Amino acid sequence: MKVEKEKKFTELVDANQGIIFKICRLYTHNQTDLEDLFQEIVLQLWKSFDSFKGDSKFSTWMYRVALNTTITLFKKNERQPKTQEIDVYHVKHQDINENAEKEEKISQLYEAIKKLSEIERALMMLYLEDLPYKDISESLGISEVNARVKMNRAKIKLKEILLKNE
Repeated sequence: MKVEKEKKFTELVDANQGIIFKICRLYTHNQTDLEDLFQEIVLQLWKSFDSFKGDSKFSTWMYRVALNTTITLFKKNERQPKTQEIDVYHVKHQDINENAEKEEKISQLYEAIKKLSEIERALMMLYLEDLPYKDISESLGISEVNARVKMNRAKIKLKEILLKNE
């Protein structure tokens, strides 16, 4: 039975791991932190897997656990003394192709989204996943109307941030 549970969990996480990567990308600033956060989210998903009853879609439940884990982790880290990371100089090799411009725009969008509040980042990420407001509100534990209002405000803020960066 334990093997079946592990197999089911692995299948569900593999099928939905893009969700975790998007959350990690929005809340981290380097690859090491991204990998650490990814591991922490998967660990918390596993620890709480028994609580998934199937009342909602797995992806909705996964968003909620991942976002709660991320926000809790960052609140805990805010209480620790601030340190400054030293960037080691490294050369970026970029292929010149059609995707380079698209990737740049995506990177700019992610950087702009990182400037939003935690709840606004979560809302924007779920919105960019094309989830209906009903699913967004369930994932965040807020009403559908509240999700719509917060999303409209977040869009306005995001637009202002993007215009300043042009």
